[in-house]
Amino acid sequence: MNVYAQFGLEPIINAAGASTRVGGPLMHPAAAKAMVEAAGSCVALDQLQGAASRIIAEATGAEAGYVTAGAAAGLTLSAAACLARLDIAIMDRLPDTSGLPNEIVISREQRNGYDHALRAAGARLVEVGMNELVAGAGVRRTEVWEYEAAMTDRTVAVAYFANPDSAPPVEEVAALCRQRGVPLIVDAAGQLPPAANLRRFVDAGADLVAFSGGKGLRGPQSSGILAGRGDLMMSVALQQLDLDEHWSVWDPPHNLIDLAKLRGFPRHGIGRGFKVAREEIVALLVALRCFVAGDYREDILRCHAYLRSVADGLVDVPGVQAQLVGGVAEDRFPMLELALDEARLGVTAFEVSRRLRTGTPPVYVNENRLQQGTLILHALGLEERLIEPLRQRLRDVLAPDSFAQPR
Repeated sequence: MNVYAQFGLEPIINAAGASTRVGGPLMHPAAAKAMVEAAGSCVALDQLQGAASRIIAEATGAEAGYVTAGAAAGLTLSAAACLARLDIAIMDRLPDTSGLPNEIVISREQRNGYDHALRAAGARLVEVGMNELVAGAGVRRTEVWEYEAAMTDRTVAVAYFANPDSAPPVEEVAALCRQRGVPLIVDAAGQLPPAANLRRFVDAGADLVAFSGGKGLRGPQSSGILAGRGDLMMSVALQQLDLDEHWSVWDPPHNLIDLAKLRGFPRHGIGRGFKVAREEIVALLVALRCFVAGDYREDILRCHAYLRSVADGLVDVPGVQAQLVGGVAEDRFPMLELALDEARLGVTAFEVSRRLRTGTPPVYVNENRLQQGTLILHALGLEERLIEPLRQRLRDVLAPDSFAQPR
């Protein structure tokens, strides 16, 4: 019996991709094996994070690294590090930043629900630029001079949410931040692959870069990677670790925490609620090493084959146009776009998605373009055994007479 059945749940077919709400992708087999093995022994978490720091630094080219409870937790810890630096009294105050420098400059067009993670640390976001393209009121995007104009003695950081279309270029924003002595936080949660992005943002000059551990890396879904400057990573560690310790006996990993720079340590910090289990840290590090070794390229080929099989199974369904996007040439995971002729089908993409969800087995697709009448399918949550059921469910729901049937 499937383990979920013990709790009265039916596993879904996850064609939505890496989204946490559908459980994320299937974990890399080596990471899953490591997770089970790590659960059989205990280890000091500060020492394990010290080992993680070395491995992440090697993979990213950063001075240091840290395993976080997801990329959003990495953003909160990044903001906390920029707010407090190594001032342990401020660490104990957060998120109370009254009377303190607490502003993070951010482009208005990059605002999104995940910037709540920055505000959670006590930061106040200062917007720059105008979202003219979305508003249909102009052609310009945020420009570097606007970041500079917003910087004051209350500025503690600049936040940059990265995607292939982000503007201005991260290199230009990083150059300004270096000139003004202001840390740059980059949210690169979903930017792996391509593998080159592991180093791209650090090489560009970012001070802190957050990646998801449960998307393209295929580590635990609740894990993430933070890479960046050693002094800021030290602040991250101090605000996240369990510090119910005696100063006289504490011997943290020297590559992560320099006791000579401290007069003591804080109580449990604002990041204490973002604890990461030893099993998750180990599994993520194994997943990272597999990714760096190029395992994900085999996954790209496998995912492409899965989606091609689904597309081939829909060629005779009227009103559906299938197109594969991405793959080996682009060094990213492919996706299958199913453009629906809603007038011909007599139904909207929203209704198709709803029926896929509520049938048996339930199928979840990516819904980013339902407004344009398009279903998007990803394959990171699929296995060979799921392809025929997925193909059949799509054919059943998209059949010409399907929507004439009672709901």
